[in-house]
Amino acid sequence: MGDIAVNADECLLTRMQEMSLDYHFTVEQEVGSSTHAFFGFNGTGGIWRIGAINEAGGWKDRTTVEDMDLAVRAGLKGWKFLYLADLQVKSELPSTFKAFRFQQHRWSCGPANLFRKMVMEIIRNKRVVLWKKVYMIYSFFFVRKIIAHMVTFWFYCVVLPLTIMVPEVEVPKWGAIYIPCIITALNAVGTPRSIHLLFYWILFENVMSLHRTKATFIGLLEAKRANEWVVTEKLGDTLKNKSSTKTIKRPLFKVGDRIHLLELGFAAFLFFSGCYDFLYGKNNYFIYLFLQTVTFTITGFGYVGTIIPSS
Repeated sequence: MGDIAVNADECLLTRMQEMSLDYHFTVEQEVGSSTHAFFGFNGTGGIWRIGAINEAGGWKDRTTVEDMDLAVRAGLKGWKFLYLADLQVKSELPSTFKAFRFQQHRWSCGPANLFRKMVMEIIRNKRVVLWKKVYMIYSFFFVRKIIAHMVTFWFYCVVLPLTIMVPEVEVPKWGAIYIPCIITALNAVGTPRSIHLLFYWILFENVMSLHRTKATFIGLLEAKRANEWVVTEKLGDTLKNKSSTKTIKRPLFKVGDRIHLLELGFAAFLFFSGCYDFLYGKNNYFIYLFLQTVTFTITGFGYVGTIIPSS
């Protein structure tokens, strides 16, 4: 974190991404495969039958998630997918917060836009049973690709802070703390080596839910950035081959790259809510609010990610 040159595998941002992706593979794909339920193709490390691609209509560029688009169309044609957990494929992760934001925008906006384009096609499909249609529309798209982002952001970053200033409204602790913590812990069990980062991962995911919610609305409304494609910048294996003794090349400071006003604005809002709860509140939510303020501030000033060593 910050301007410290670290190996990409040990970067805090990388650890956060690992926890999210482990949930994606271990829970969504592996469980989906074992229960014979539909799961999306993530674009890498997959083998397709040519017949499945052709029958589904081939690759299309109508959204920024062409891999998911093809998987959904193939699923509607009756094709099934198998996840092999014992095979490992090397992949790369974004090494800077800016690159991660662009990636998360594409991964959130694309599915929402695909849902807009395919919901009626799924409903009218006659080759799959009703329960599979319900699963694809409700569970795969609506809950996991749309509602999950919005609930996280609106509840923890907007509603909960606002209820502190309205004493007549009380959020039960089982809904605000206990159930979300249990769900988060279950999501993180696939990455035991990073379990010590669990609490900060929650705070960081709340920050990212802001961008994912915005991207989801852009996809649903097919607004200006709906088809924006920015290639994700990655370090790859080049960082591993660099000597740790080489001079660090600091990039030129750009306000647009390092200062994120949206995050800083929410940091100020959460700080005010935390101070109000500290003075007049009764649930001690100010502890969470101050920690969430710190996280929004860190990301707001761009102190997340790695710096690329000079060649």
